[in-house]
Amino acid sequence: MSAPQTKHDPASHSLTFTFGHDELVVRRRYQVLSILNDVCIGVWFLIGSIMFLSDHWQTFGTWLFIVGSAQLLIRPLIRLAHHLHLKRFPGERMDL
Repeated sequence: MSAPQTKHDPASHSLTFTFGHDELVVRRRYQVLSILNDVCIGVWFLIGSIMFLSDHWQTFGTWLFIVGSAQLLIRPLIRLAHHLHLKRFPGERMDL
């Protein structure tokens, strides 16, 4: 299996990863990034909650809660970056 190759298609604003003969096309990158961030948040909080059931794992569980909380701060930053990115294109207008 070879290393994935990436190419950026400015016309469609998509990101394409090539794995041999297969391609994975990511459209709406900011939405995908936000979804992946939300999935990670859920995983951290779920694992952290399970770890709180054992005295031995509580400290590590607390750190996962801290990481999840930091990622909750990332969510609005992703949305902000998306809106600022759209403003760079000529002809695009977003009313705040």
